[in-house]
Amino acid sequence: MANNNTDQNKLTALDEQAVQYIAVGAAVLGTGGGGDPHIGKLMALETIRKYGPVRLVRPEELEDDSLVVPLSMIGAPTVMNEKIPSIEQMTQPLDLIEKELGRKVSAVMPIEVGGGNSLVPVIAAAERGIPILDADAMGRAFPESQMVTFYLDGIDCSPITMADERGNGVLMHAIDGVWEERMARALTIQMGGSASICDYPVSGAQVKKSAVPHTLTLAYEIGKTLFESKEQKQNPIEALLKQLHGYALFNGKAVDIRRRTEGGFTRGEAVFEGTDAEKGRTMRLYFQNEFLLATEDGRSLAVTPDLISLLDQDTGMPITTENLKYGARVTAVGFPCDPRWRTPKGLETVGPKYFGYDIPYVPIEELAAGKGGNL
Repeated sequence: MANNNTDQNKLTALDEQAVQYIAVGAAVLGTGGGGDPHIGKLMALETIRKYGPVRLVRPEELEDDSLVVPLSMIGAPTVMNEKIPSIEQMTQPLDLIEKELGRKVSAVMPIEVGGGNSLVPVIAAAERGIPILDADAMGRAFPESQMVTFYLDGIDCSPITMADERGNGVLMHAIDGVWEERMARALTIQMGGSASICDYPVSGAQVKKSAVPHTLTLAYEIGKTLFESKEQKQNPIEALLKQLHGYALFNGKAVDIRRRTEGGFTRGEAVFEGTDAEKGRTMRLYFQNEFLLATEDGRSLAVTPDLISLLDQDTGMPITTENLKYGARVTAVGFPCDPRWRTPKGLETVGPKYFGYDIPYVPIEELAAGKGGNL
């Protein structure tokens, strides 16, 4: 399956192979969350086979007055594994938002480049025959609605539309992203723990100013690196760390996993014991849909908003929070976040204190160099 590329070797359409690569790359960037990439991949593949490849547009190609709408799933990833959404559930929020705004959507986009939510917009784009934007509003995955670059820039989150698998649809107006999160999360629980949602409808001009650009292409390139490294019998984790300027944090196996669905999130922590050369080390990993904090012996190894991912030691393939199992042999890796999350407002929104961890944020580059990070 050849990819649709220009002479500049840019990805211009999402076909079956592109979806395979993006599913893997988005799971790495999703830091354990964003929904099961396997479910999102299967749904995207089915719609592409039915309707054909989806055109990929870059922010710089948009007209300033274009209407771009993020489409995603909200809720606990563990629930989505049990309750797979239909195409109708993906398109109903778009219908509602078009009716409310009185105009057609020019393009859809992922709200986060994480797990299944990277591919959810592909389903609606294929069915509608509209493009998907090569950008997102996080540069990773985060668990709450206000944790987007649009919120940092003061962009209105409304109108907000939601749908469940029964055909229920909801239209809301919220005063800001924090109130959207409160109301949408409560509705999600009533909708069975998982729902589709459109929020932060934006113009092309707003996308160019506030979105994190070219992240679907980045996810594609990550997936391609992992697949090709395996085929060429190279070390996939080393190749990935080089590509993303990342850091290897820990090698070991999962010896304790405590996971619960609470308040519309998958929350918990996991403990890992070092193996081989790292025998005697112990890492704790805390998560709320996404991996948020990795610690060892009273010091931080990596802290939100920097990215923490778990990779299978043999294949380099990412492991999500809901698919982490006892005995899994993993390499924990970390990557720097988009610089906007390191601003005062960014850290107030997604830093460790917001999630209840009474520790300072220290950039992963400094932690890797042994500077700071004591709890």
